[in-house]
Amino acid sequence: MANVKTKGKKLIDRSFFFDRKDSVGTLIYVYLSLIIMSIVAAYPIWYIFVSSITPGDKIMPDPFSFLPEGATFDNYVQAFRTKPILLWMFNSLVVSLVSTVIAVICALLAGYGLSRYRFPMRWPLMILLLVTQMFPAPMILLPLYILMGKLGLMNHLMALTVPYVATSIPFTTWLVKGFFDTIPRSLEESAYIDGASVMTTFFRVIMPLVQPAIAVSAIFTFLGFWSEYIVARVIIMSEKFYTLPLGLMLFRGEHNTKWGQYSAVALITTIPVVIIFTMLSKQIVGNLTVGSLKD
Repeated sequence: MANVKTKGKKLIDRSFFFDRKDSVGTLIYVYLSLIIMSIVAAYPIWYIFVSSITPGDKIMPDPFSFLPEGATFDNYVQAFRTKPILLWMFNSLVVSLVSTVIAVICALLAGYGLSRYRFPMRWPLMILLLVTQMFPAPMILLPLYILMGKLGLMNHLMALTVPYVATSIPFTTWLVKGFFDTIPRSLEESAYIDGASVMTTFFRVIMPLVQPAIAVSAIFTFLGFWSEYIVARVIIMSEKFYTLPLGLMLFRGEHNTKWGQYSAVALITTIPVVIIFTMLSKQIVGNLTVGSLKD
């Protein structure tokens, strides 16, 4: 593999690029590994797609067949005709967007405070944020059900934002704090000397520099909210307030499961995730390492 080289003033790590000195065995090993990993990653998605175009009179498709016999898109049509898929998508989109905006704003403020200010109980507070991530979601279902019932928030779509934001803030706070730690304090000190207030410095000097952190945090929180099922299952009862993961379970019957329609809706649910990761994969991977570097 090639060594690290420079191009102008930008440092380019070429350690993962092929070089003429690489042997044929190395190339075969790398490409073969990539092909195997790609097949392993893509096969479950392909199998769901094959299941979604399998005729309804068949239970499950052959896992080793490329396409099922009598393939049809009728399952997609029937799913949209029999269930309010578009309404569930709208509910998921609204809850995910609102929760993401609130969570990212709270995390930015908390992360900036933990990064820049020294106050009593600062480290215990940061450790406490991490400790909250050690508890699995099922542990909070009973107290969450009781709390939401007493607050009168049961069976309200926007009530999902309360647990969503509360459970995402710790991780997002630690994520953005790493980005704030990489920004030199001299930038803020220069702004203070010029007469800028703390809030002016935060919004006009710091915020433009942490746009990658905002993007990464928003993407991860949105994707988590979009696919969340357990908490929504406890709070939401009415079908009109269902999100996509909840609506997906309606295709599973007690004695009979419509696997074709189930797979069709499951594939539709993954479309936003695939689009976001395809468009922003480089930004996600590249910006995740920025917070690990300290000035």
